[in-house]
Amino acid sequence: MSSDTSLPRHAWLTVGLLWPVALLNYLDRQMLATMGLSIKADIVELQSAETYGQLMAVFMWVYAICSPLGGAVADRLSKKWLIVLSLGIWSFVTLMMCQVKGYNELYWLRAVMGVSEAFYIPAGLAMIADYHRGATRSLAIGAHMSGLYLGQALGGLGGWVAQDISWRAAFQSCGFVGVAYAFVLIALLRNREKDPPPAAKPNELVRDNGSIHWAGFAILILCFSLPSLPGWAVKNWLPTLLQDRFHMEQKTSGMWATSVAASAGFLGVLIGGRISDVLSQRHLRGRTWVSAAGLLLLVPALVGMGTAADFWLVIACTALFGMGFGLFDTNNMPILCQVMPPRHRATAYGLLNCAGIGAGAALTPLLGRLKDSGVPLAQGFAYCAIPALIAAALMISLKPDSRDCGAADARS
Repeated sequence: MSSDTSLPRHAWLTVGLLWPVALLNYLDRQMLATMGLSIKADIVELQSAETYGQLMAVFMWVYAICSPLGGAVADRLSKKWLIVLSLGIWSFVTLMMCQVKGYNELYWLRAVMGVSEAFYIPAGLAMIADYHRGATRSLAIGAHMSGLYLGQALGGLGGWVAQDISWRAAFQSCGFVGVAYAFVLIALLRNREKDPPPAAKPNELVRDNGSIHWAGFAILILCFSLPSLPGWAVKNWLPTLLQDRFHMEQKTSGMWATSVAASAGFLGVLIGGRISDVLSQRHLRGRTWVSAAGLLLLVPALVGMGTAADFWLVIACTALFGMGFGLFDTNNMPILCQVMPPRHRATAYGLLNCAGIGAGAALTPLLGRLKDSGVPLAQGFAYCAIPALIAAALMISLKPDSRDCGAADARS
């Protein structure tokens, strides 16, 4: 069996350096969902739920469209400098948001943020995959993804800061931190040098010549986009659902909505990463099994979030949703590495992002439009269990034939 017996010196340092970037990546985008009431008080156009949904969706559409470009650039140029520029630009945009006077300014700044953030995730995950192979890949990806979940959880503080201080102060502080941290990455972050082609050992087999497993990639596109429908519904609309159903304040609903799902997801990516690494050394489909299990957990969680009348039952279902999504999230790039050779991985992940976030961008304003017309958000949440169930079935059907596409792999 292949394993990482001697990781390069920068392998875990790279994960540690990128972890704050992942945190800021989600924190800066998520605050808008939790500060809605305060921003609407200053920008009256946003008092329409459909318009508010369009403001959230413009980020997602631009992010989706630019993600394949971001991945293609990362596969061809320096991942380090792409990450530095991405962080610096979106943090500067966040800083500028504290100065906006009206809807149009905020709308276009969100669009620019979508462009800059789209260049980070494909480059960051591909860099970690370059360093971590075999027995540490899912755990390393999961450790990085935990930063995304903590950023989502801290996004709930945005509602608190907005209500007790101001929404402008929240944008200003996060933007300043991001710009400053870009200089830390300039000093410490390193690309991994390319390894020479692996030579097959007597007990090993090169399973492929680095060709793309197109059928597997097509399944991954569907498995990524279908769960994104409930994923973005929860990120963007759960605070509003809690406000409507339980008459909660902005700061309280934002904290519950983001902290519970994100905390459970934080645990899910770490637990799922470790389990996947162990299973993958015994079975080629080990990572897909863990991912499918996570997707199956989303089904009862979404039904419960949409139908439960008791607050604590909704919160329990939210935690189950976070855990399931964490098990799924931590394995996306590692499974992609089983069907895509290294030279195309950032581009491929960009395409996954495009499909997934595009699906979420289509659903977000639709839920707002339905809410304006009298259809409760809870109903949309419950129906989102259907695409999650389909995604789980597709993931179970995925049968990769290599642990690391394009690399020497052990016989099994």
